[in-house]
Amino acid sequence: MTTPTSLARLSPPAPPPKANPRLTQRHKAAIIVRFLLNEGADVALTQLPDAMQADLTYLMGEMGYVDRTTLGAVLMEFAQELESIGLSFPGGMPGALSALEGRISPMTAARLRKEAGVRLAGDPWERIRGLSVAELKDLVDAESTEVAAVTISKLDVGKAAELLGALPGDKARRITYAVSMTGTITPAAVDRIGLTLASQLDDVPPRAFDEAPVNRVGAILNSSTASTRDDLLSALDETDADFAGEVRKTIFTYAHIPQRVEPRDLPRVVKDVDEETLVTALAYATEGEAGTTTTFLLDNISARLADQLRDAVEERGAVSAREGEAALARVTTTIRELEAAGELKLIRPEETED
Repeated sequence: MTTPTSLARLSPPAPPPKANPRLTQRHKAAIIVRFLLNEGADVALTQLPDAMQADLTYLMGEMGYVDRTTLGAVLMEFAQELESIGLSFPGGMPGALSALEGRISPMTAARLRKEAGVRLAGDPWERIRGLSVAELKDLVDAESTEVAAVTISKLDVGKAAELLGALPGDKARRITYAVSMTGTITPAAVDRIGLTLASQLDDVPPRAFDEAPVNRVGAILNSSTASTRDDLLSALDETDADFAGEVRKTIFTYAHIPQRVEPRDLPRVVKDVDEETLVTALAYATEGEAGTTTTFLLDNISARLADQLRDAVEERGAVSAREGEAALARVTTTIRELEAAGELKLIRPEETED
């Protein structure tokens, strides 16, 4: 005789409950969003188009409650749809451009964005907050005081303070006062300002070079021999003195070490430079500004290490200009690498002038 338990084992599993057929896909989406919010999930609804955000809000405002059976059916249907997805593509041209950002040429991306009449997806203020202080300064300089006040208000406190410090005093004071008048500005107005500023960023034509011309020339001269560097700077002085002055600010050579490197950082520099290279540099740089730098280096490391290096320099003997220039360049390159890694901070040329 078959028992009820055995009958239960022979019976096929009950099919999953079906969602109420009167629920539209939008209603189901509202249920899913509400469930996720109740569970504490961080749902990035700001990534949705404005119209879809509005529809979702209206639906959630109209719906009363959902029973457990309906909720389970909607969740089960949602889970099954997720499991059946093999590959998803970004929605529309904005999504496609964002997905391919950095993987297609900037010129192509700018042309497609302009042809399609779309901007980069996402919150425009996120893009603006990601700009450097120098870029923000250029952006604020081109805008009215009121727009600048809104921009300052949307930045992190630290970056806002740094930006105000980079602006001329009178302009910074006007912007600070204008911030006090932003209390009644509406979210829609702030969003429009953000979209306008972001569209200006999108309208900037793509550049063939990431670095500014002055930085590119400075990098080339940093790796040149002293005679070549001096000749080229003299020629630049004759053709464009202002540009030559800016290039000089980007140049960092062995002779600049006493003015640009803190004495406390020199032991780390000496440690990171290959000993043979360091000895060659010290043996070559014995006169003029280069000699002053050599003395500065030896005076700011331990006495024992300095004596060892002096002995090694005496044993090294004469150094050819080619070897010496290469060794000096390697010392300055090491300092640049330490700065890039955050191990030390170079003194800016403007600070040495003060």
